[in-house]
Amino acid sequence: MKKKLKKKLSMKKILVYILLFIGALIMLVPFIWMVSTSFKNTQEVFTFPPQLFGERIVWENYTQISDRFDYVKYFTNSVIVSAWVVFFQVLTSASAGYVFAKMNFKGRDKIFLLYLSTMMVPVYVTIITNYIQMSKYGLVNTLWSLMLPASVSAFGTFLMRQFFLTVPTELIEAAKMDGCNPLLIFFKICLPMAKSTIATLAIFCFMGTWNDYFTPLIYLNDSEKFTIPLGLANMQGLYSTNWPVLMAASVISVLPVLIAFLFAQDAFVKGVMMSGLKD
Repeated sequence: MKKKLKKKLSMKKILVYILLFIGALIMLVPFIWMVSTSFKNTQEVFTFPPQLFGERIVWENYTQISDRFDYVKYFTNSVIVSAWVVFFQVLTSASAGYVFAKMNFKGRDKIFLLYLSTMMVPVYVTIITNYIQMSKYGLVNTLWSLMLPASVSAFGTFLMRQFFLTVPTELIEAAKMDGCNPLLIFFKICLPMAKSTIATLAIFCFMGTWNDYFTPLIYLNDSEKFTIPLGLANMQGLYSTNWPVLMAASVISVLPVLIAFLFAQDAFVKGVMMSGLKD
């Protein structure tokens, strides 16, 4: 009986792994095809039946990216915007999450629920009022219109609050008895404990900002201020598109997100698990 049960369990595991492998392969196909297309010439892109590899590797596609478009400027703008948003969104979310989790004041839970309810409002509903506000401040067609509104996040506050709820209150009380003020407790005790959750929030924030197409499309008019998603859309011609060069640019645009996730994947998984341990 035990041997049969072990065989059944092993067969189930093998089946699960096979299904997971097939699912991972299906999700990787578009990325693999994008990379392969970036090394082909224009004629080989539309051959039938489709071929994964061309007759030779066309490295020139990567050197031609900046010939017609200022791709380096697009990349730099995206780096500036993403770095600002990640830093300040993590800082404000961690601060607000700690306040809502560990500091007692009148109406705390009601204020938090009100703040959290803003997540139910679609961005498309507020885009006109936000644009008018940015216009009054003279921030339209500047990178500040992308950075300032995204410096705070209700989702980030919720994520950090969920972690700080798991921090023992006795630890904070002990720190107070040793003479620590709330600021020192936050920076010296609670924040170092939240490294995994901070990494999770940073990855979510970085991916959302780096891949954001809608917001730059609304606020930016000057091509010198375009971010990568707008730049890639700008590389598509009205009558013709150099698809190998466009795919080469897309590969480069994906690399920062891929590298960030690979370096922080352990902290990402741990942060997602720990952030939902306590209501």
